[in-house]
Amino acid sequence: MINYDNKCFRPVSNTENGETSGETIFKYKQTGNILTSEYAGGKIVCGNLIGIVDENGHIDMRYQQVNDKGELMTGICNSKPEQLANGKIRLHETWRWTSGDQSEGQSIIEEI
Repeated sequence: MINYDNKCFRPVSNTENGETSGETIFKYKQTGNILTSEYAGGKIVCGNLIGIVDENGHIDMRYQQVNDKGELMTGICNSKPEQLANGKIRLHETWRWTSGDQSEGQSIIEEI
């Protein structure tokens, strides 16, 4: 199992309907297979997530955030890890809003 504890990530790509950007920083914490994160930056004033990490490092998570319009947004995300040549982790994410228009998207975040 990949341990994400004390790792920080930044988005490198996102679909148009997403709110994260290169200014968003995710600070991951992990205890056993339970993952949490606080994040902020760009359009996101404050956000947090909770998830479960499986034996392959895949993350099944739920997130909630307040954007710069003052809206509370929620969603579901599944992340699949890729180990980069430099030893860092890249996460390929497929997500869906559970608020707003309930649209889907894809993003990639990388360890910084």
